[in-house]
Amino acid sequence: MAALTPSSTSIQVESIVFPPSVKPPGATTTLFLGGAGVRGLEIEGRFVKFTGIGVYLEDKAIPSLAGKWKGKTAAELTDSVQFFRDIVTGPFEKFTQVTMILPLTGKQYSEKVSEMCVGVWKAQGTYTDADTATIEKFLHVFKDENFLRGSSILFTTSPNGSLTISFSKDGAIPEAATIVLENEKLAHAVIESVIGEHGVSPAAKQSLASRLSDFMKQFDEKATANVESKLV
Repeated sequence: MAALTPSSTSIQVESIVFPPSVKPPGATTTLFLGGAGVRGLEIEGRFVKFTGIGVYLEDKAIPSLAGKWKGKTAAELTDSVQFFRDIVTGPFEKFTQVTMILPLTGKQYSEKVSEMCVGVWKAQGTYTDADTATIEKFLHVFKDENFLRGSSILFTTSPNGSLTISFSKDGAIPEAATIVLENEKLAHAVIESVIGEHGVSPAAKQSLASRLSDFMKQFDEKATANVESKLV
């Protein structure tokens, strides 16, 4: 069934506005905003906000997910580990925008992500020499970067498993990619670190579940209307 473009709207997270759609570096089409939220940590009894994270999806994500998940409430989707896993591994493009609320060095960010990836892969018994080489490349891309407030780290995940990494210092989406890494496990792990079972942004997960629940309902209603119109 052909994809029907969701009626997406922008989301504001603190001072960051995630637009309804973007054309990410390395993507073949424009993606819609699935959801967005803050990432923070409780530090000495205070919730400190570090980044705002937006997750964009290709239009065909909706029919891809709807077959299994349409009719589920936002709460049901939020509580489902498999739902977010289906987003991570789905055969459609994904784009994750991580925008700084507080400054962060590239070294700090990349080391944290790398530790998470390697820990998961070793626990699964899937860690290989190829993964070691990919992680080294990932760390190298970030080692000289400094991300001030309002700057962004941009990840485009393709259906074939490649991960495109780009940076933005002013909030604009660049056309050119900084690097493309051909490692499906890393491509999946980056977005899973945000919305997976132990994802760093519960707010982004809730936003994604709520909006996708509505988008799948819209898709189902439009698909039903199209069928009915052909029968008249």
